[in-house]
Amino acid sequence: MEKKSIGIIGGMGPMATVELFRLIVANTKSSADQDHIHIYIDNNTQIPDRTQAILHGGKSPVPEIVASAEKLEQAGADLLLMPCNTSHYFIDEIQRQVSLKIHNMIEETAAAVYKAGYKKAGLLATTGTVKGRIYEKYSEKYGIEILSPDFEEQEILMRFIYEGVKAGNTGFDVRGINKVVDSLTKRGAETIILGCTELPVGKKMYGLDFESIDALETLARSAVVEAGYELI
Repeated sequence: MEKKSIGIIGGMGPMATVELFRLIVANTKSSADQDHIHIYIDNNTQIPDRTQAILHGGKSPVPEIVASAEKLEQAGADLLLMPCNTSHYFIDEIQRQVSLKIHNMIEETAAAVYKAGYKKAGLLATTGTVKGRIYEKYSEKYGIEILSPDFEEQEILMRFIYEGVKAGNTGFDVRGINKVVDSLTKRGAETIILGCTELPVGKKMYGLDFESIDALETLARSAVVEAGYELI
């Protein structure tokens, strides 16, 4: 299979971008530097907030994402990744303006939930992702039911994402997020989708322990295969 280089449309947020790069490297079978994938990263922190755009009519992130995609193509990328779940709300609009394929993280994650044998999955994600029903769009064809937090639980989750992980606040009180996970589990969730790329970072940062499927790692592993390389 022809080897492809990867372009990461980063900055949504920066730590998630770093983590995706690390996961791609960590999951690629290699015996030397030269066995790894050629990766280009545009850490574009000027991409407007995706949740604000979806819910409150904020500035569209599409022009900046397209600009990053074009820069990455010019640099030499063959395949594009967006380490931001909420940005996939706009993926069809973005893909129409971009010549390179955007590897779809949400679709790959829905497939991973199905392959794992789960029928009900709790979703931890930004309010933009939840309200935009992005995961439902790709999970329906697999017969997977998506369970989302209620209003108060979603508020707790958003504080965890923005005031905890994005702020780098290592002292953030995580009792609330554990209660959200417990609530979803009691409602029948067989696993928890980490549907915001800040959440795997946060789970590791705060030492959280619960059964989950990491959308970011799923993206990384599927991208390794898509680029024509072997997984560890």
